[in-house]
Amino acid sequence: MATNAELIVEAQNATGESPVWVASEQALYWVDIPNRQLLRWKAADASITRWTGEQMIACIARCEAGPNRWIAGMEDGLFEIAPQDDGTLGSHRLAGAQHAHAGMRFNDGRCDRQGRFWAGTMVLDMAAGIPAGALYRFDGSSRDDSLSAQLNDFIVPNGLGFSPDGRTMYLSDSHPSVQRIWAFDYDIDSGTPSNRRLFVDMNHYAGRPDGAAVDVDGCYWICGNDAGLIHRFTPDGRLDRSLQVPVKKPAMCAFGGAGLDTLFVTSIRPGGDLSDQPLAGGVFALQPGVRGLEETPFRQ
Repeated sequence: MATNAELIVEAQNATGESPVWVASEQALYWVDIPNRQLLRWKAADASITRWTGEQMIACIARCEAGPNRWIAGMEDGLFEIAPQDDGTLGSHRLAGAQHAHAGMRFNDGRCDRQGRFWAGTMVLDMAAGIPAGALYRFDGSSRDDSLSAQLNDFIVPNGLGFSPDGRTMYLSDSHPSVQRIWAFDYDIDSGTPSNRRLFVDMNHYAGRPDGAAVDVDGCYWICGNDAGLIHRFTPDGRLDRSLQVPVKKPAMCAFGGAGLDTLFVTSIRPGGDLSDQPLAGGVFALQPGVRGLEETPFRQ
């Protein structure tokens, strides 16, 4: 296992998630879910900016229409958010979700290669292990509470990713009782996944499957939460390499940097004694030896 992790932001995020590289700004955006924050790190001067919203923000994707507008999965629906000069987030709801259980929010999400936004939901009390989570697709046509679930019965849907050609979709359930990653055939015209099959059983590897990214070779990078590792799996499900970070709970990874050859990793800062991982909640940069793919913006 190799390690070359550099701490770039000692953020102390409670749950740092959904990193997105914005090439036009040479900046990394991500969220801190329970603190309801969107954050930005600029590579040029290492400056950090934070904006706070009215609900928890779980996942984000850049909107193609208009500068500095984002689509976000939050507590009760999908919102368009926009950073304001006063440190707040302007927002309006695009579509709501009729959650199957009390105390739920959105979790992991991103756009497919065609610009549709996908996001999953989970029960906040993860320890309860309630399979009420669902995966939703949004292409701009749904309004109010008309979102319909495309896939159901997840505890903690996570690890969403798409192959370079967009024809394979990846999805995991990171709950300790599941810890599996699936692959689906993906119809790029209709945005429909089918032929669900086991891609990787993470019970055989270190760490629970959390957030993910896909590189130019079509390999799937997944954070091994609780193990301080980021694993790279080839398209046939073979473990190719593992990179270490100096925290136990890496949460999600994203490619960025001038050549899309840096792997940024956000992390979680749990409660309790952190003497063995004082950098928990930080954001790290690794040199994985491969290039990634630019994230497709949301195309409404």
